[in-house]
Amino acid sequence: MRISILLPYKENFSSEYAGAVSIFINDTVLKSRYKKTTYVYGNTDFKKDLPSNYINLSLNKKSLMESSSNLYVDNFITKKNVINSNIIEIHNRPNYIKKILKLKKPKKILYFHNNPLEMNGSKSIQQRLFLIENLDQITFNSEWTKRQFMLNLPKIYTKIDKLSVVYQSTVKPKIDLKKKQNIITFIGKLNSAKGYDVFGKASIKILNEFPNWKVEVIGDESREKIIFYHDRFNLNGFQSHKNVLKILKKTSISVVCSRWNEPFGRTSLESSSHGCATIISDKGGLPETTSDALILKQIDSRNLYDLIKKLIIDKKLRNNLQKNSIKNFYLTNIFVSKQIDTIRYKLLNNLTNNQNKKLKILHITNFNERHNGRLFYNTGRRINNGLVRSNHSVLTISDRDIVSYHRSIKDFDGSKKLNSKIIETIGSYVPDLIILGHADLVKLSTLKFIKKHYPAIKIAQWFLDKMNESWRKNKKRFLDKIDLMDCSFCTTSPDVLSISKKHKIYYMPNPADSSFETLKCYENKHPIHDLFFAMSHGVHRGILKKGKFDERCLIIDQLIIKNPNIKFNLHGLGDMQPLWSDDFKLSLNKSKMALNLSQGKPTKYYSSDRIAQLIGNGILTFIDEKTKLNKFFLKDEVVFYKSMDDLSKKINFYKINHKLRNKIAKKGQNKYFKYFNSTLVSEFIVNKTMNIKSKKKYLWE
Repeated sequence: MRISILLPYKENFSSEYAGAVSIFINDTVLKSRYKKTTYVYGNTDFKKDLPSNYINLSLNKKSLMESSSNLYVDNFITKKNVINSNIIEIHNRPNYIKKILKLKKPKKILYFHNNPLEMNGSKSIQQRLFLIENLDQITFNSEWTKRQFMLNLPKIYTKIDKLSVVYQSTVKPKIDLKKKQNIITFIGKLNSAKGYDVFGKASIKILNEFPNWKVEVIGDESREKIIFYHDRFNLNGFQSHKNVLKILKKTSISVVCSRWNEPFGRTSLESSSHGCATIISDKGGLPETTSDALILKQIDSRNLYDLIKKLIIDKKLRNNLQKNSIKNFYLTNIFVSKQIDTIRYKLLNNLTNNQNKKLKILHITNFNERHNGRLFYNTGRRINNGLVRSNHSVLTISDRDIVSYHRSIKDFDGSKKLNSKIIETIGSYVPDLIILGHADLVKLSTLKFIKKHYPAIKIAQWFLDKMNESWRKNKKRFLDKIDLMDCSFCTTSPDVLSISKKHKIYYMPNPADSSFETLKCYENKHPIHDLFFAMSHGVHRGILKKGKFDERCLIIDQLIIKNPNIKFNLHGLGDMQPLWSDDFKLSLNKSKMALNLSQGKPTKYYSSDRIAQLIGNGILTFIDEKTKLNKFFLKDEVVFYKSMDDLSKKINFYKINHKLRNKIAKKGQNKYFKYFNSTLVSEFIVNKTMNIKSKKKYLWE
């Protein structure tokens, strides 16, 4: 992995006078697994002790028309190593991004170390939306900084994957608390924003009251002149980072009393890691730096004096804060560097952390809520059951119900409401996986939005309807979204679909479910009918519209003529109403055998979900051998027929051979539940989509 890091223009990266940004980058790069292929680019006059991975950029030309910063970025994007980088990381300069975007190949990460609302390139809502739209990752140094960035942005952006928080880090040295001295330390700019005036007044009063204590002040300020004098009030000026840490090692009490909203607070962080009893104001990201500190809620000298005095007098409290600061400190350079490397690796490899955990899944399909349980056993619910049995968290959206409820003049088909609901739901739930089932009204723009803003979310689709040359509309429905799918699943064999192999398409069987297929028809000793066949033409109307043709009606008519001695149990043909819910099962249980006959010309592996309802309920089932389903079933599990005559012959044979008929039905049911149950099928969908390797071999693969 090749990484190019761009510092802010004129940011010092030497061992002397380094700022918080440079310290953070240097410390984490040194501990990165990619340190040998990481290069830091900057522009500095302090060229002493520059590390070997640092490249100093000079301005190739001076221009009255363009700023030095722009020329600086122009130089950066021309470097060969930068162009060939896998990842470019820009620190604290959102206004650099438009130029950086000229490089198409590398992934781009922007790090915020300050308040985004005060920085050129991220002040306005439009600017921040631009960053979200165009960057691969935006990383903040605190939750507070992230909240500032998200201020007044649409709610849908609040939980997108490309926004992350990585705290600053520091060393965690071995601290001997017995060697701590009676030192109170202030580190930072000597101005009112940092609360230096408050600190000075409070500490002078402390020094006058406690003669065995002293104050160490590190920092400077040319703009404000806030002066304090005392023989134990030591002004050290600006110090190297190394010297700062030496002083903290001896410090007993560290004070960070900023008036302004600190984006994070490195001084507080380093004070905690060095075993100081720390006082912090409740501003910005400061409370996130440590869980072991006293909070200065009102920033005035009186309150600060009281807290310092409390720590001096109450030695037990002071020692407890010091011990807990060391004990609970975890933001080491190694820890944070691993976080950053994980972000890089996931970004480059399009990976998630979901390989070995239970997933959050959003399942969008037609659950037929508005039909009052008419199809409570539909495939969507079967897959849902399988997902839940695998201990995944599953949230459902019944797309057809939503569009039905929300049709209006302004939203003719209800799709606007559906798609906005999906986006809002994702913003709240943030699934690992989205599964679509026949979700035709989910717009491509919605899926593109998800792919762009939630790149870690995988998307899959399942499709039950037949797809061949006679069913081109179904194939088009399936293909409409395929470019945005991580995986697609269908009940037709993919090798007969003539679809590009660049798409991941898998065959899936119609799943049986133990909560729906509860019958053992082979145990019924007194069935009334010989052969069961039921069909419908949609949950709305059920029967075929007048003037429409279904070749299955012709086949059944021929069977009736050929077999006058057979008692048929038929539903959904002609004027005969179809069966729904439990009525289907009650009628099925009254029959000896069943015919699994799908619309159109037999297609490899294709069957409607009827096959699961028949075989799964333990009834002997006849299937056309041209479906090639005999690849999965033996002759003593399902009965295959070659022609109308062959079917008639076998119907009459098994009508009277009760024991053999029931034996086949039982074996068929056992086979179906062992290899084609809803848990296995759902697991297959998850594993293929999430790239989870399984030792399990699925029968249909």
